[in-house]
Parts: sequence; structure tokens; C-alpha cells
Amino acid sequence: MNFHAIRAIYRFEMHRTFRTLTQSIASPVLSTSLYFIVFGAAIGSRMGAIDGISYGAFIIPGLIMLSLLNESISNASFAIYLPKWTGTIYEVLSAPVSFVEVMVGYVGAAATKSVILGVLILCTARIFVDYSIEHPVWMLFFLVLTAVTFSLFGFIIGIWADNFEKLQVIPLMIVTPLTFLGGSFYSISMLPPIWQKITLFNPVVYLISGFRWSFYGVADVNVVVCIGVIVAFLVVCVATVWWIFRTGYRLKP
Repeated sequence: MNFHAIRAIYRFEMHRTFRTLTQSIASPVLSTSLYFIVFGAAIGSRMGAIDGISYGAFIIPGLIMLSLLNESISNASFAIYLPKWTGTIYEVLSAPVSFVEVMVGYVGAAATKSVILGVLILCTARIFVDYSIEHPVWMLFFLVLTAVTFSLFGFIIGIWADNFEKLQVIPLMIVTPLTFLGGSFYSISMLPPIWQKITLFNPVVYLISGFRWSFYGVADVNVVVCIGVIVAFLVVCVATVWWIFRTGYRLKP
């Protein structure tokens, strides 16, 4: 394992983040804070509790997941697409590094940014809504696992995309709608029975359900199933990255 290569890629990506703090950190935190103000403090105070949890506190895990998924995908996809666009990706491909080292460097940096963002949003939520974390270790586990998994997914999107517009297609047209329909603002038990069954085909339901359980000990889906779904998607993403580097798909002319 070439740790020098991993450290070089990781440090370069992290330095780029700190050069663009307004875009990378401040903007997502501010956007999510508006949700807390509107849905948590304003509307939430006029709505009933869900599963014994105030509405403002209930939506916190969903809002964090909404930002975490989008930022993980965006950070990783842009990080690998930019070298492709400028042509510097060939320097990486010709260097004595394996796909594992390239993947760990880029994905590790993207996941680190997302975890920092998630923690900042969690701290910001305290200003507007009172909440508790029943299982803090599991909360951190879900936060890191989700950040790594969707950073890998974003890494794949960045390789697949051949223009800047395609970088936003999947996050905006697929991931964001699935997140809103995955129980971010409600419990799926509130839906009619037929829609409860249909909603279980939405993978984001398992992310939000497991994450919410770590806060309040309540979940729409069994926590073991939630972890299994996330790990399975992680394995699929790693296998896809291995195939991409083995075949040179969208990396080599």
C-alpha cells in the first residue's frame, strides 16, 4: 500500500476544500439551517409529535442525511472529474499506484468533508431545536458509513460523466427526490399500507431509518436490515470502481 500517494491525494483535496470554505461548508450549513428555522422552529412547534418525538427533532436525521448524500456525491464526483477534464488524470494513472490507493485518497477526502459538514449541521440544529442522541456511537457509525458509501457512488458518477451537467443529473433528479420520499419529514408508518410497501423499495429509507434510530431509538425498518443495505451498496460500489480501473472505462481514450 502506497501511503505516500494516498496522503498526497487526500491532502490536495482537503486543501482545495479549505480554499473554498464558503462553497464547500458554509453554503450547505446555511441552506440546512433554513429548513430548521421553517420546519423545526416555525412549523414544527404547531405540529404534533411523531412516535413521541417533537416534529422539529424528528426531522433532524432526515435533513442531515439530505445534505450528507448530496455533498458526498458532489464532493467525490467533482474531485475525480476535474482531473479528467484538465487531463491531469493521466499523471495519476501512469504513477505507480493501484486503484485502491487512488480510491482511498479521493473518497477519503470527500467522506471527511461530508462528515465535517454533518457534524456542523448537527451542532447548528441545537440552536433551533432541542434533541437528544440515544446511541452516539451508532450515530457516528451511520454518519461515516453513509459518507464513505455515497462518496464512492459520487466517485463513480465523476468517472461516468463526460460534462459538468451530468455531474448534477443523478444527485438532482434521483437522489434528492428519493431522500424527500424516504421519510425525511415523516414516518413511513403514516402512509397507507400499499405505499408503505412501495416505499421499502426506496434505498434511502434504510439510511434515514437507521440514522434516526441512533438518535431516538425508533425506526421504520429493522436496524440490522438498514446496515445490511448500506454495506451491500458499499460492496457494489467498490466492485464497480475495481471494474472501471481494470477496463479503463471513461479513463482511457
